[in-house]
Amino acid sequence: MKNEQINSIAIVGGGSSGWMTALYLNKLYNHSDKIIEITLIESPNIPTIGVGEATVHSVRNYFAAMGLDEKELLRETNATLKTGIMFRNWMKPNLDGSTHEYFHSFEQQNISRVLDISSAWVVDKRFEKERYDEAISISSHLIKDGLSPKNANSRPYEGVVPYGYHLDAIKMANFMAKKGVAAGIKHIKAMVSDIDVDGNNITAVHTDKGSFSADLFIDCTGFKGFLINKIKDRSENWQSFEDALPCNKAVAIQIEYPQGQHPKPYTEATALSNGWMWQIDLVNRCGTGYVYDGNRLTQDEAEQELLAHHGIDKNNAKGKIIRSVHLDMHIGCLKEFWVGNCVALGLSGGFIEPLESTGLHLINASARLLGTHLTGKNTAQSVRDSYNKIMNGTYEDLKQFIVLHYCLTDRDDTEFWQDVAKTAQYCNGLEAKIDTWKHKICEYMDLAGGYITMFSDENYRAILYGMNHYPNLNIPANRVENEKIYQEFDNRVKQVTGLVMSHQNYLTNLHK
Repeated sequence: MKNEQINSIAIVGGGSSGWMTALYLNKLYNHSDKIIEITLIESPNIPTIGVGEATVHSVRNYFAAMGLDEKELLRETNATLKTGIMFRNWMKPNLDGSTHEYFHSFEQQNISRVLDISSAWVVDKRFEKERYDEAISISSHLIKDGLSPKNANSRPYEGVVPYGYHLDAIKMANFMAKKGVAAGIKHIKAMVSDIDVDGNNITAVHTDKGSFSADLFIDCTGFKGFLINKIKDRSENWQSFEDALPCNKAVAIQIEYPQGQHPKPYTEATALSNGWMWQIDLVNRCGTGYVYDGNRLTQDEAEQELLAHHGIDKNNAKGKIIRSVHLDMHIGCLKEFWVGNCVALGLSGGFIEPLESTGLHLINASARLLGTHLTGKNTAQSVRDSYNKIMNGTYEDLKQFIVLHYCLTDRDDTEFWQDVAKTAQYCNGLEAKIDTWKHKICEYMDLAGGYITMFSDENYRAILYGMNHYPNLNIPANRVENEKIYQEFDNRVKQVTGLVMSHQNYLTNLHK
């Protein structure tokens, strides 16, 4: 079959997934001349969900590659900087009665002599006197003093340590739409009513503003998967992860800052009775939410528990609550993301609960993978199979990492925590890996696979050691040599903390 050059792409659905994909494909194919017509069709009557407001640090690479001005992006989305996630209450209280907590940062300092800093920390049993993140991550020390990862001379998208963002998701989608239209993407605001299908191919999308055809259709219609589910029945094409990840609902609330409070440069993930709560600080408000097991809590019970955590009385919340929304989440992913000439991307393709802020990263990774596989109008089935295999591996890999946060817990105060401690059994090979990591460090080759691995061995060690799961390493070590590693780390912390601006000063200067 002759494989002609693709001429047109129609993206149905806007929001972060639609516009990030549109901008990426437009940059990829139309960076010099307009070769491919890219059209984005979105309904003016269906609001963006707009609750995924934290990112991983690698999303900076996407924004930079798109040629977006970082300061403009931050200003227009009321953004703050993020250097990691503070996990609280995921284990039983400490021996002194204080809440257990650990910080999952975006960096680990690579200091090696005979041993690397991570292994030396375990061998020397330094976990008896200090947290792992405080021993290996500069970011962990920056947040103690409210410091940002930038100084006055930092270039766009660069800092002394890696960083991501907290941003208003609705404002980000609007910002991306503005940039997309300026870059030549055709924007149609219309309600999609039906589609025409011939075999596994879409021939036309019908709207109240006319009908549209294209060589490739990208489904960014969210959980409803309007296009992909018309081509392949969802009952045959969906794989649920709710056995491993039972939190299937969320309540998200935007609240006013208490007087005098400044936004924190990190996300908070606090375990509650039947799930966990996020807190994401923007310039102008706080975003919070409770991800929970809908089989154990009602919507009202979840909202009450979330507000109580913030000290807010639901019946007397006037002036404190800006917006609230309840969400039903479909935890899992498609078996085939690409069928015929339709690719499901974003929520229409799958969703893992947002514990590690992976939503925008998955969109970016999916779009980039599509770019390497979309080599013509008549895509070979073997190429679609490759895309689907990699995407399935990526979601399975992500599922395993999120399950790790639950299955390591020693909490047993509710049935929810008793049950999620057993969920490693639903991730192929995870129980064996955890057993192995009792006796050796977690390293890259324990995790390597033929797919997009979002989290490395450094990330796994952050969770394992943060949740008190240390390997028993009986290897010879030179304490004097190891002490030089810790001294080097301390020197780096002192040097970096003396260079950067406070987070608040950075934001103040940004909005001058």
